[in-house]
Amino acid sequence: MSLQPVILSGGSGTRLWPLSREAYPKQFLPLTSTYTMLQETVRRLDGLEAEHPHDGMGMLDPIVVCNDAHRFLVAEQMRLIGRHPAAIILEPKGRNTAPALTLAALAATRDGKDPVLLVMPADHTIANEPGFRAAVADGFNLARKGAVITFGIVPSAPETGYGYIRQGAACPDPQCVGAAYLLDGFVEKPDAQTAQGYLESGDYLWNSGIFMMTASLWLSLIERFRPDIAEGSAHALGEGSDDGEFVRLGAAAFAACPSDSIDYAVMERIAGAQAEGETQALVLPLNVGWSDVGAWSALWEVREQDSAGNVLDGDAFVHDAHNNLLMAKSRMLAAVGVDDLIVVETPDAVLVTRKDRAQDVKAVTQFLQREQRMEHRHHQKVHRPWGDFEGIGQGPRYQVKRLTVKPGESLSLQMHHHRAEHWVVVTGTARVTCDDKAFLLTENQSTYIPLGSKHRLENPGSITLEIIEVQSGGYLGEDDIVRFEDVYRRGSKDS
Repeated sequence: MSLQPVILSGGSGTRLWPLSREAYPKQFLPLTSTYTMLQETVRRLDGLEAEHPHDGMGMLDPIVVCNDAHRFLVAEQMRLIGRHPAAIILEPKGRNTAPALTLAALAATRDGKDPVLLVMPADHTIANEPGFRAAVADGFNLARKGAVITFGIVPSAPETGYGYIRQGAACPDPQCVGAAYLLDGFVEKPDAQTAQGYLESGDYLWNSGIFMMTASLWLSLIERFRPDIAEGSAHALGEGSDDGEFVRLGAAAFAACPSDSIDYAVMERIAGAQAEGETQALVLPLNVGWSDVGAWSALWEVREQDSAGNVLDGDAFVHDAHNNLLMAKSRMLAAVGVDDLIVVETPDAVLVTRKDRAQDVKAVTQFLQREQRMEHRHHQKVHRPWGDFEGIGQGPRYQVKRLTVKPGESLSLQMHHHRAEHWVVVTGTARVTCDDKAFLLTENQSTYIPLGSKHRLENPGSITLEIIEVQSGGYLGEDDIVRFEDVYRRGSKDS
């Protein structure tokens, strides 16, 4: 039997603002290594078959479920580590984890196979990866025999920010491998006193959001307990289409699908089921240095600290300072005589907070969203499938951007109603289309794109094309784009 990794990449990571933004959330950031959290989630399984050769496990390429707006980020980050997802399922709207897993299970069984699904959030970190792989191997042997597995994290503190799993008696099945226990129930995030009691009892684990079961078992369970989600997910998939490695869903059908989590939709309903004929629900304790990096304080805990307890990232300096997290992304950052602070600097925003108030960063993102500020959605450098652009100056009726276009890539054939553009090539070679003319520009050459002209910018060369773009006009918003042709199949409102 095969193992099918399913990576749920729908998180927004708002508590890690200003590094995490709506258009570029934390799973796409390299927070704990040179790889992004999404890449680490995929790479975490490397070596599983070699380390456990007697389990008869065939490893399949991952299925990734993500927001439609993040599709090119997922594809590019997989390409950079040499991976080819079995499918990238695009959610036009977030509907929580139960519909996401149902879509993945439907996709995994389309060829008549029934693999064991390993469901993992894309934005967690695990320090002891061999230990994690050993637990996955144990879970695989139980799941292929018909059990539903959830992984519970052995708590290290009376944490009030996590939901908990209550473990029951040891698994009575003599074929159980590893330390498996009956899944007795789920409990909500507790207050401090209750969390302390959970820790002292030894019967409670943090809910990791990592699950294993066969695809057919999940489909039967969701059909049994939430037939509306089963029907809505199948309808959305049926109304959709394949677009290369992307699986597009019927937007209206998926918007009508109920939203619910894996825990609420199924797991809570089968917890404690021990009667004959019931699905065996088991929990495997994990003690592998897990964190969901749900706040800046959590990142401080998992990153390497200096002798004074400081975590320094980028051009950062401390003097007589202790237990701080300093992240500098565009300039020098210095902290003198301060303790227990989070200071995160990006080109367009700076966050300063005490570590014990790190969860309250959500108040900032709520304000930015309410005011429709760009700092909520985008960084100063905005990624596109063809490369990226970065604002470097603006004023009344003009703005200046730096565009980088990857070799062989192309912007759409487009037109603007409200702005004209001047392009200056800094490095590389540009192929420019402007109305009925097409021509090449090289370094230090420039051209003018009049308002209302159909135009396209391409990089026909083998090195990155960099240009400076000066826009002028009465309205300079990114939504002033009419696309006529686009190799990435984006609409006018698409990024």
